[in-house]
Amino acid sequence: MLHDFLTVNRLELINRCRVKVGKRSAPKATDAELTHGIPQFLDQLIKTLQVERTSDPMRSRKVSGASGGGQPGEIGDAATLHGRELLLHGFTVDQVVHDYGDLCQAITDLAFELDADIEINEFRTLNRCLDNAIADAVTEFTHQRDLIATHKHADALNERLGTFAHELRNLLSTASLTLAALRSGNVGLTGATGAMLDRSLVGMRNLVDRSLAEVRVAAGLPGQHRVFSLAEFIAEIKSSAALEARVRECGFAVSDVDKQLAIHGHRDLLASAVGNLLQNAFKFTRPHSEVQLNAYATTDRIRIEVQDNCGGLAPGSVEQMFQPFAQLGSDRSGLGLGLAICRNSVEASGGILSVRDLPGTGCVFTIDLPRHALLGAVAGDSASPLTVAGASPT
Repeated sequence: MLHDFLTVNRLELINRCRVKVGKRSAPKATDAELTHGIPQFLDQLIKTLQVERTSDPMRSRKVSGASGGGQPGEIGDAATLHGRELLLHGFTVDQVVHDYGDLCQAITDLAFELDADIEINEFRTLNRCLDNAIADAVTEFTHQRDLIATHKHADALNERLGTFAHELRNLLSTASLTLAALRSGNVGLTGATGAMLDRSLVGMRNLVDRSLAEVRVAAGLPGQHRVFSLAEFIAEIKSSAALEARVRECGFAVSDVDKQLAIHGHRDLLASAVGNLLQNAFKFTRPHSEVQLNAYATTDRIRIEVQDNCGGLAPGSVEQMFQPFAQLGSDRSGLGLGLAICRNSVEASGGILSVRDLPGTGCVFTIDLPRHALLGAVAGDSASPLTVAGASPT
């Protein structure tokens, strides 16, 4: 009988399962983790088989649960704990399932080797117990994994909201204090106090723009893709960035743009991306140096470049800087999300964001987009119908 076979060979079966577990990739199961797995399952399986040999075989369901699940049992309780422990120690759902598959294989192999006489009904009980154990272990594993992911997401969101609120409060406080000083009449708008007010307003605008872009990208807001003039787009960026250049006391040069060139994409997200790149450039460029904004076309692409004079990038920092919360410079103001949001915003319009190091000088951030052209109309001429030609030379 199967329960006698399992009782006599219990230690051998457990050892075989341990060998199988040990051959799998890390992490490795410890004795404590296996306590609520194979050894306890074997004891409960033996108990189930013994009860099924009595005059009241249905009592075994209190141990093993009913076929198809839905009825709690000792096996389910232990499997639930086993699934939870394996998750907390870094195991995957595949490894949870394999734990019970190992035992089934070990029983089958050893029974064949010893030519054990096992009845069909006993194998059915074994399968029922294995099914219920796997289902309960996987269910708990998945539940706990989702719970952990939800908590991590909530913690990250709370951290970001807290940082956002803290930074916004600081900017508002500075703006309020400088405004009060200006109202007193003791200082002028053109002095240092006026410049401080400008910095606070620019900081709040940048903070809000970054946050709105992040929300749009994270929420996957639909479309709003359209064709628009590259020249007009750059002119708007230039106008809004000029104030920050003055506040940061650095030069700001913008190249002329062919008025026939056009972009197809999400204008607000692209504007936020370019604005973020300029904010970083103004933030890290050397004092009284120059930031450049260039936009031009190649054969079938449009490139928007922001070049600064930060002195060059540290080795290995190129990919790291695009990770959320990465802050590689000495200026740690902000959330460390700007470049990550930039990349997502550019990719939402079918573009590519990259960075090129200029050792000892600075770096160049490039937004690469498909080229379009405005035909039959001069950029900014709203009286003329607009015809779009994709990827065509002008």
